[in-house]
Amino acid sequence: MKLVNKTAIAAVVALSASMATYAEKVNIGDPGWTGATAIANLLSAVITDKMGGEVELVPGNNTAIYGAIDRSKGEIEVHPDVWLPNQQAYTNELVPKGTLKLSSLSYEGNQGYCVSQAFAKEMSITSIFDLGRPEVIAAMDSDGNGKGEFWIGADGWASANVNEVKVRDYGLLDLGIEPIRAAEAVKNARVLDSIKKGEGYAFYCYKPHAIWGMAPVVMLTEPTHDPAAYKMIQPKSDADWYKKSYVASKDAMKNIQIGWGTSLEGKSPAIVEFFNNFQLTSDDVSWLAYEISVNKRDAAEVARDWMSQNEGTVDGWLGL
Repeated sequence: MKLVNKTAIAAVVALSASMATYAEKVNIGDPGWTGATAIANLLSAVITDKMGGEVELVPGNNTAIYGAIDRSKGEIEVHPDVWLPNQQAYTNELVPKGTLKLSSLSYEGNQGYCVSQAFAKEMSITSIFDLGRPEVIAAMDSDGNGKGEFWIGADGWASANVNEVKVRDYGLLDLGIEPIRAAEAVKNARVLDSIKKGEGYAFYCYKPHAIWGMAPVVMLTEPTHDPAAYKMIQPKSDADWYKKSYVASKDAMKNIQIGWGTSLEGKSPAIVEFFNNFQLTSDDVSWLAYEISVNKRDAAEVARDWMSQNEGTVDGWLGL
C-alpha cells in the first residue's frame, strides 16, 4: 500500500513539475491581415490549451511589432507571419543584432495583382499593363475623379510600399491609376461589391488568402522576377525610399515563417521549443483565413477547430 501511495505521489509531483514548466506567458503581435490573425490565434490556442500557458494577442502594424520585439521588454514578443523578403528591412537589422529569431520552417507565398474574372473577360485583361488602357481606367473610376482605383495594401504593410513603387514604375501612375491604401476588410468588401455591381476594380492579392474562396478572381501576369529590376528600399531604411526605389518586375516567391524575440528563450523555453517545431502549409493558412473571412467565424474558434482536425500535427509540434 505504501508503495502504491509513493508511486501515486511521484506521478503527481512529476505532473505538477511538467505543468509548471509549461506555465509560461507570451505576447503575440497581430499585424491585422487575415492570415496573420489566423496564425496568431492558432499559436495562442496551442499554448493555452495544450501547454497551459498564457497568451495576450496585441494588435499593431509591422513597425510596432518589430519595435517592441527589439526593445525586449515583453510588450510584443512574436510576429506570427513574417513575409520575406518583404520585411527584410526589419529582419536584416534585428536578426544580426540578436533580438529576433526566425523559424527555419516556412510556407510559400505568391504575390501579384488581381481583378474579377468577369472584369478580366469583359475588358480582355490578362496583364498588369492592361490596367493602363483608358477604357479600363474609366471602368475602375468609381468616384468620378478620372482615376482608376487600385488597392495596394494597408498602412504599415511593407508590401504596400512595394506596390506603390510598382504602380509608378510599371507606368500606371502616369496613365491614371490611383493607388489606394485601406484596411484589408475594406478591400474585401469592395471586391465583392464591385462584382455584384459589375464594376471594375483591381487590387493587390496573394496566396495563401481567403479571397480565392470568396470571389472568382484572377491574378494578372507581370514581367518575370528580375533582381536587376527589383531595387526596393523601405521607409525604415531611408526616408527618401520612394524616389530611390525601382521595382518593375514580379515579386519572387516568398518564404513565410514566425519570428520571436530572443529574450523569450530564457523566459519561456517551452514556448520557444514549440515555435521551433511549428509549421503550416499554404493550404492550412488558406483554410483558416477562409473560415474567418468568408464564414465569419471567430478566429479563436477556427484555430481550435483546426487543432481538433490535426491532432497529430499539433502533438508533433509539442514533441508528444
